[in-house]
Amino acid sequence: MFQRHSSIAHAAYHDLLRSLQDDAVSDIRGTPTRVERNGKTYWYDTYRVGTDVKKRYIGEDSDALRARLTNHNTLKTDADVRRKARTRLVRLLRAESFLGLDAATGSLLAAMAAAGVFRLGGTIVGTHAFRLYEGELGVRFDLDMAAQTDDIDIASFSRLSLALEDAAAPPLEQVFRDLSFTPQPSLHVGRTWRWKQTRGNTLVEFLTPSFEADEGLRELPALGVDAQALHHLNYLIAAPIKAAVTYRSGVLVQIPQPERFAIHKLIVANRRRTGDDALKSEKDRRQAAFLIEFLAQDRPDELRDAYEDAMSRGPKWRERIEASLERMPATAALLRQA
Repeated sequence: MFQRHSSIAHAAYHDLLRSLQDDAVSDIRGTPTRVERNGKTYWYDTYRVGTDVKKRYIGEDSDALRARLTNHNTLKTDADVRRKARTRLVRLLRAESFLGLDAATGSLLAAMAAAGVFRLGGTIVGTHAFRLYEGELGVRFDLDMAAQTDDIDIASFSRLSLALEDAAAPPLEQVFRDLSFTPQPSLHVGRTWRWKQTRGNTLVEFLTPSFEADEGLRELPALGVDAQALHHLNYLIAAPIKAAVTYRSGVLVQIPQPERFAIHKLIVANRRRTGDDALKSEKDRRQAAFLIEFLAQDRPDELRDAYEDAMSRGPKWRERIEASLERMPATAALLRQA
Protein backbone atom coordinates (compact mmCIF):
# COMPACT_ATOMS: atom_id res chain seq x y z
CA MET A 1 0.00 0.00 0.00
CA PHE A 2 1.14 3.51 -0.77
CA GLN A 3 1.13 6.30 1.76
CA ARG A 4 -0.55 9.26 0.12
CA HIS A 5 -0.36 12.87 1.12
CA SER A 6 -3.56 14.42 2.39
CA SER A 7 -5.93 16.05 -0.08
CA ILE A 8 -5.05 19.38 1.55
CA ALA A 9 -1.34 18.87 0.87
CA HIS A 10 -1.94 17.68 -2.70
CA ALA A 11 -4.11 20.74 -3.41
CA ALA A 12 -1.54 23.05 -1.77
CA TYR A 13 1.22 21.70 -4.00
CA HIS A 14 -0.79 22.31 -7.18
CA ASP A 15 -1.76 25.80 -5.95
CA LEU A 16 1.96 26.48 -5.44
CA LEU A 17 2.79 25.17 -8.92
CA ARG A 18 0.00 27.20 -10.54
CA SER A 19 1.15 30.39 -8.79
CA LEU A 20 4.75 29.86 -9.91
CA GLN A 21 3.58 29.42 -13.50
CA ASP A 22 1.54 32.63 -13.20
CA ASP A 23 4.67 34.43 -12.01
CA ALA A 24 6.63 33.18 -14.99
CA VAL A 25 4.64 35.50 -17.27
CA SER A 26 4.10 38.36 -14.82
CA ASP A 27 7.40 40.09 -15.67
CA ILE A 28 6.67 40.56 -19.39
CA ARG A 29 8.15 43.91 -20.44
CA GLY A 30 6.69 44.28 -23.92
CA THR A 31 4.32 42.39 -26.21
CA PRO A 32 3.91 38.58 -26.27
CA THR A 33 4.83 37.43 -29.80
CA ARG A 34 4.32 34.06 -31.50
CA VAL A 35 7.21 32.55 -33.46
CA GLU A 36 7.01 29.31 -35.46
CA ARG A 37 10.10 27.13 -35.93
CA ASN A 38 10.34 23.59 -37.27
CA GLY A 39 6.60 23.04 -36.99
CA LYS A 40 6.37 24.24 -33.38
CA THR A 41 5.10 27.53 -31.95
CA TYR A 42 6.98 29.45 -29.27
CA TRP A 43 6.17 32.65 -27.38
CA TYR A 44 8.58 35.53 -26.82
CA ASP A 45 8.43 38.76 -24.87
CA THR A 46 9.31 41.38 -27.50
CA TYR A 47 10.42 44.79 -26.21
CA ARG A 48 12.69 47.72 -27.05
CA VAL A 49 15.87 48.82 -25.33
CA GLY A 50 16.74 52.10 -26.99
CA THR A 51 16.71 51.40 -30.71
CA ASP A 52 17.25 47.65 -30.27
CA VAL A 53 14.41 45.11 -30.32
CA LYS A 54 14.93 42.35 -27.76
CA LYS A 55 13.23 38.96 -27.58
CA ARG A 56 13.05 36.90 -24.39
CA TYR A 57 11.80 33.33 -24.64
CA ILE A 58 8.66 32.62 -22.61
CA GLY A 59 7.68 29.07 -23.51
CA GLU A 60 6.21 26.64 -26.01
CA ASP A 61 2.63 27.33 -27.09
CA SER A 62 -0.16 25.72 -25.05
CA ASP A 63 -3.70 26.57 -23.99
CA ALA A 64 -2.55 27.24 -20.43
CA LEU A 65 0.26 29.55 -21.52
CA ARG A 66 -2.00 31.50 -23.87
CA ALA A 67 -4.50 32.02 -21.04
CA ARG A 68 -1.75 33.36 -18.79
CA LEU A 69 -0.41 35.66 -21.50
CA THR A 70 -3.88 37.12 -21.98
CA ASN A 71 -3.95 38.08 -18.29
CA HIS A 72 -0.28 39.00 -17.83
CA ASN A 73 -1.01 42.60 -16.81
CA THR A 74 -3.30 41.44 -14.01
CA LEU A 75 -0.78 38.81 -12.97
CA LYS A 76 1.91 41.49 -12.76
CA THR A 77 -0.25 43.58 -10.40
CA ASP A 78 -0.86 40.64 -8.05
CA ALA A 79 2.75 39.37 -7.96
CA ASP A 80 3.51 40.37 -4.36
CA VAL A 81 0.25 38.88 -3.07
CA ARG A 82 1.05 35.61 -4.83
CA ARG A 83 4.58 35.49 -3.40
CA LYS A 84 3.26 35.81 0.17
CA ALA A 85 0.63 33.16 -0.52
CA ARG A 86 3.32 30.80 -1.88
CA THR A 87 5.39 31.23 1.27
CA ARG A 88 2.39 30.08 3.30
CA LEU A 89 1.87 27.12 0.96
CA VAL A 90 5.51 26.05 1.30
CA ARG A 91 5.17 26.26 5.09
CA LEU A 92 2.05 24.09 4.92
CA LEU A 93 3.79 21.49 2.75
CA ARG A 94 6.70 21.29 5.16
CA ALA A 95 4.23 20.72 7.99
CA GLU A 96 2.77 17.90 5.88
CA SER A 97 6.25 16.29 5.77
CA PHE A 98 7.03 17.02 2.14
CA LEU A 99 10.62 16.24 1.26
CA GLY A 100 12.63 19.44 1.49
CA LEU A 101 15.97 20.61 0.17
CA ASP A 102 19.04 21.74 2.02
CA ALA A 103 19.78 25.45 1.73
CA ALA A 104 22.72 24.93 -0.64
CA THR A 105 20.70 22.93 -3.18
CA GLY A 106 17.67 25.20 -2.85
CA SER A 107 19.71 28.35 -3.44
CA LEU A 108 21.44 26.75 -6.44
CA LEU A 109 18.17 25.73 -8.11
CA ALA A 110 16.71 29.16 -7.38
CA ALA A 111 19.74 30.86 -8.96
CA MET A 112 19.56 28.65 -12.05
CA ALA A 113 15.82 29.29 -12.37
CA ALA A 114 16.39 33.06 -12.09
CA ALA A 115 19.01 32.83 -14.84
CA GLY A 116 16.49 31.08 -17.10
CA VAL A 117 17.87 27.53 -17.12
CA PHE A 118 14.48 25.82 -16.85
CA ARG A 119 12.67 28.42 -18.95
CA LEU A 120 15.20 27.72 -21.71
CA GLY A 121 14.65 23.96 -21.77
CA GLY A 122 16.74 22.67 -18.87
CA THR A 123 15.17 19.61 -17.21
CA ILE A 124 16.19 18.13 -13.86
CA VAL A 125 16.82 14.40 -14.14
CA GLY A 126 18.05 11.78 -11.66
CA THR A 127 17.11 11.50 -7.99
CA HIS A 128 16.24 15.18 -7.61
CA ALA A 129 13.58 14.71 -10.28
CA PHE A 130 12.33 11.54 -8.56
CA ARG A 131 11.87 13.44 -5.28
CA LEU A 132 9.72 16.04 -7.04
CA TYR A 133 7.18 13.41 -8.12
CA GLU A 134 6.02 13.48 -4.51
CA GLY A 135 4.02 16.61 -5.27
CA GLU A 136 2.97 15.67 -8.80
CA LEU A 137 1.62 12.28 -7.69
CA GLY A 138 0.63 13.11 -4.11
CA VAL A 139 2.49 10.12 -2.67
CA ARG A 140 4.97 9.79 0.20
CA PHE A 141 8.40 8.34 -0.55
CA ASP A 142 10.63 5.93 1.33
CA LEU A 143 13.41 8.24 2.57
CA ASP A 144 16.13 5.73 1.71
CA MET A 145 14.94 5.36 -1.88
CA ALA A 146 14.57 9.14 -2.24
CA ALA A 147 17.62 10.16 -0.20
CA GLN A 148 18.96 13.49 -1.39
CA THR A 149 22.10 13.24 -3.50
CA ASP A 150 24.87 15.77 -3.98
CA ASP A 151 24.65 15.35 -7.78
CA ILE A 152 22.32 17.61 -9.76
CA ASP A 153 21.85 16.59 -13.39
CA ILE A 154 20.35 19.04 -15.90
CA ALA A 155 19.43 17.77 -19.36
CA SER A 156 18.36 19.66 -22.47
CA PHE A 157 18.07 19.16 -26.22
CA SER A 158 20.97 20.77 -28.07
CA ARG A 159 18.76 21.52 -31.09
CA LEU A 160 16.14 23.25 -28.95
CA SER A 161 18.85 25.23 -27.19
CA LEU A 162 20.08 26.49 -30.56
CA ALA A 163 16.60 27.18 -31.95
CA LEU A 164 15.42 29.37 -29.06
CA GLU A 165 17.83 32.22 -29.88
CA ASP A 166 17.89 33.30 -26.23
CA ALA A 167 20.44 32.79 -23.49
CA ALA A 168 20.69 32.46 -19.73
CA ALA A 169 21.22 35.76 -17.92
CA PRO A 170 23.38 36.10 -15.98
CA PRO A 171 25.58 33.52 -17.72
CA LEU A 172 25.81 30.23 -15.87
CA GLU A 173 29.56 30.58 -15.41
CA GLN A 174 28.84 33.69 -13.34
CA VAL A 175 26.06 31.94 -11.39
CA PHE A 176 28.41 29.08 -10.53
CA ARG A 177 31.27 31.41 -9.65
CA ASP A 178 29.03 33.40 -7.30
CA LEU A 179 28.04 30.16 -5.53
CA SER A 180 31.66 28.93 -5.25
CA PHE A 181 31.53 26.32 -7.99
CA THR A 182 34.58 25.55 -10.11
CA PRO A 183 34.71 23.78 -13.50
CA GLN A 184 35.88 20.17 -13.36
CA PRO A 185 38.57 18.75 -15.64
CA SER A 186 37.41 17.28 -18.92
CA LEU A 187 39.00 15.04 -21.53
CA HIS A 188 38.05 17.77 -23.99
CA VAL A 189 40.42 20.66 -23.38
CA GLY A 190 38.66 23.99 -22.91
CA ARG A 191 35.18 22.45 -22.64
CA THR A 192 33.28 22.12 -19.37
CA TRP A 193 30.12 20.19 -18.59
CA ARG A 194 30.59 19.63 -14.83
CA TRP A 195 30.95 22.07 -11.92
CA LYS A 196 31.71 21.22 -8.29
CA GLN A 197 31.17 23.42 -5.24
CA THR A 198 34.43 24.14 -3.45
CA ARG A 199 32.81 24.48 -0.01
CA GLY A 200 30.76 21.29 -0.30
CA ASN A 201 30.22 18.15 -2.36
CA THR A 202 27.51 19.40 -4.74
CA LEU A 203 28.24 18.47 -8.35
CA VAL A 204 26.26 19.88 -11.29
CA GLU A 205 26.37 18.02 -14.61
CA PHE A 206 24.81 18.98 -17.95
CA LEU A 207 23.52 16.26 -20.27
CA THR A 208 21.99 16.13 -23.74
CA PRO A 209 20.61 13.36 -25.97
CA SER A 210 22.99 11.66 -28.39
CA PHE A 211 21.55 10.87 -31.82
CA GLU A 212 24.84 9.48 -33.10
CA ALA A 213 26.98 6.42 -32.36
CA ASP A 214 29.27 8.27 -29.96
CA GLU A 215 28.42 9.93 -26.67
CA GLY A 216 30.77 12.92 -26.78
CA LEU A 217 30.18 16.54 -25.80
CA ARG A 218 27.60 18.83 -27.42
CA GLU A 219 26.94 22.53 -27.01
CA LEU A 220 23.86 23.94 -25.27
CA PRO A 221 23.96 27.50 -26.68
CA ALA A 222 20.98 28.81 -24.68
CA LEU A 223 22.61 27.75 -21.41
CA GLY A 224 26.13 28.70 -22.47
CA VAL A 225 27.61 25.32 -21.46
CA ASP A 226 28.68 22.04 -22.97
CA ALA A 227 26.86 18.81 -22.14
CA GLN A 228 27.65 15.11 -22.10
CA ALA A 229 25.62 13.39 -24.81
CA LEU A 230 23.88 10.15 -23.79
CA HIS A 231 21.81 7.61 -25.68
CA HIS A 232 18.16 7.11 -24.63
CA LEU A 233 18.02 10.58 -23.04
CA ASN A 234 15.81 11.95 -25.84
CA TYR A 235 13.04 9.61 -24.64
CA LEU A 236 13.36 10.76 -21.04
CA ILE A 237 13.14 14.51 -21.56
CA ALA A 238 10.53 14.64 -24.33
CA ALA A 239 7.59 16.86 -23.28
CA PRO A 240 8.77 17.58 -19.70
CA ILE A 241 6.38 18.83 -17.02
CA LYS A 242 6.64 21.75 -14.62
CA ALA A 243 7.35 21.12 -10.94
CA ALA A 244 7.55 23.23 -7.79
CA VAL A 245 10.53 23.08 -5.43
CA THR A 246 9.52 23.83 -1.83
CA TYR A 247 12.33 26.31 -1.13
CA ARG A 248 11.52 29.79 0.26
CA SER A 249 8.47 30.94 -1.72
CA GLY A 250 8.89 28.16 -4.29
CA VAL A 251 11.04 27.60 -7.37
CA LEU A 252 9.64 26.61 -10.78
CA VAL A 253 11.63 23.87 -12.54
CA GLN A 254 11.11 21.15 -15.17
CA ILE A 255 11.23 17.38 -14.70
CA PRO A 256 10.49 14.42 -16.99
CA GLN A 257 7.05 12.83 -17.14
CA PRO A 258 6.96 10.25 -14.31
CA GLU A 259 6.05 7.36 -16.60
CA ARG A 260 9.00 8.13 -18.91
CA PHE A 261 11.28 8.48 -15.88
CA ALA A 262 10.24 5.02 -14.66
CA ILE A 263 10.84 3.26 -17.98
CA HIS A 264 14.10 5.13 -18.55
CA LYS A 265 15.33 3.92 -15.15
CA LEU A 266 14.96 0.34 -16.43
CA ILE A 267 17.28 1.20 -19.32
CA VAL A 268 19.82 3.04 -17.15
CA ALA A 269 19.88 0.23 -14.58
CA ASN A 270 21.00 -2.20 -17.26
CA ARG A 271 23.80 0.11 -18.38
CA ARG A 272 25.29 0.16 -14.89
CA ARG A 273 26.95 -3.15 -14.09
CA THR A 274 30.02 -2.94 -11.82
CA GLY A 275 31.43 -1.22 -8.73
CA ASP A 276 29.61 1.88 -7.52
CA ASP A 277 27.43 1.71 -10.63
CA ALA A 278 26.00 -1.59 -9.38
CA LEU A 279 24.71 0.17 -6.26
CA LYS A 280 23.23 2.93 -8.41
CA SER A 281 21.65 0.28 -10.61
CA GLU A 282 19.85 -1.18 -7.61
CA LYS A 283 18.56 2.29 -6.70
CA ASP A 284 17.40 2.77 -10.31
CA ARG A 285 15.40 -0.44 -10.17
CA ARG A 286 13.83 0.48 -6.82
CA GLN A 287 12.73 3.88 -8.10
CA ALA A 288 11.39 2.35 -11.32
CA ALA A 289 9.50 -0.35 -9.41
CA PHE A 290 7.93 2.16 -7.05
CA LEU A 291 6.75 4.47 -9.82
CA ILE A 292 5.50 1.67 -12.07
CA GLU A 293 3.49 0.12 -9.24
CA PHE A 294 1.96 3.51 -8.39
CA LEU A 295 1.31 4.54 -11.99
CA ALA A 296 -0.27 1.16 -12.78
CA GLN A 297 -2.94 2.11 -10.24
CA ASP A 298 -3.31 5.85 -10.87
CA ARG A 299 -2.18 6.45 -14.47
CA PRO A 300 -2.28 3.10 -16.31
CA ASP A 301 -2.89 4.63 -19.76
CA GLU A 302 0.10 6.96 -19.51
CA LEU A 303 2.28 4.12 -18.21
CA ARG A 304 1.23 1.81 -21.06
CA ASP A 305 1.91 4.48 -23.69
CA ALA A 306 5.38 5.20 -22.27
CA TYR A 307 6.27 1.51 -22.11
CA GLU A 308 5.05 0.80 -25.64
CA ASP A 309 6.88 3.86 -26.95
CA ALA A 310 10.20 2.72 -25.47
CA MET A 311 9.75 -0.89 -26.64
CA SER A 312 9.03 0.30 -30.18
CA ARG A 313 12.35 2.11 -30.51
CA GLY A 314 14.41 -0.87 -31.51
CA PRO A 315 16.04 -4.11 -30.32
CA LYS A 316 18.68 -2.44 -28.14
CA TRP A 317 16.00 -0.57 -26.22
CA ARG A 318 14.00 -3.76 -25.72
CA GLU A 319 17.08 -5.73 -24.65
CA ARG A 320 17.95 -3.26 -21.89
CA ILE A 321 14.39 -2.98 -20.61
CA GLU A 322 13.84 -6.74 -20.64
CA ALA A 323 17.19 -7.39 -18.93
CA SER A 324 16.15 -5.19 -16.01
CA LEU A 325 12.66 -6.67 -15.86
CA GLU A 326 14.12 -10.21 -15.62
CA ARG A 327 15.32 -9.14 -12.15
CA MET A 328 11.96 -7.52 -11.33
CA PRO A 329 9.22 -10.12 -11.93
CA ALA A 330 6.49 -8.19 -10.07
CA THR A 331 7.23 -5.04 -12.06
CA ALA A 332 7.34 -7.01 -15.31
CA ALA A 333 3.91 -8.45 -14.56
CA LEU A 334 2.47 -4.98 -13.98
CA LEU A 335 3.83 -3.73 -17.31
CA ARG A 336 2.46 -6.73 -19.18
CA GLN A 337 -0.97 -5.93 -17.72
CA ALA A 338 -0.74 -2.19 -18.46
